[in-house]
Amino acid sequence: MMKKIFPAPLVSLALFVIWLLLNQSVSAGHLVLALILGLVLPVIFRGLRPRYVRVRSLGAILRLCFAVMVDTTESNIAVVRFLTWSKYRKGKPDFVKIPLELRDPNGLAVLAMIVCITPGTAWAELSLDRSMLMLHVLEVEDPQVIIDHVKARYERPLMEIFE
Repeated sequence: MMKKIFPAPLVSLALFVIWLLLNQSVSAGHLVLALILGLVLPVIFRGLRPRYVRVRSLGAILRLCFAVMVDTTESNIAVVRFLTWSKYRKGKPDFVKIPLELRDPNGLAVLAMIVCITPGTAWAELSLDRSMLMLHVLEVEDPQVIIDHVKARYERPLMEIFE
């Protein structure tokens, strides 16, 4: 019963406090409105909350974090090289279609964040059945190299973590 009224108690509290801070007022009207927003919005948007996550492998999380840090550093260097010295460019910008085995929505969300923070790549499209990811990559010599990289460095650890 309590979960129906307060599906996300911390979100409710945060909404209440943020409303009061944004309005710089603790008048009765703002207190009532903040309370209504804090109670109603989490109920309305319950369907947008991510599913419960049961992490299956802490080691996979650590390996994935390390891989993302290394890849982000290497990508930063590659983007600087790409933008600064055009004669050293390895390939042309292109879209790469990556077949996915990962289906968990939380895993796909993490994959989207990884791709978006990695310089030189951008999440372009996910097929409706979640079986194909299209990435825009700044330098593409061989699309298969990128496919293998994403699958080995990101998809497999995410599947180990979430599925």
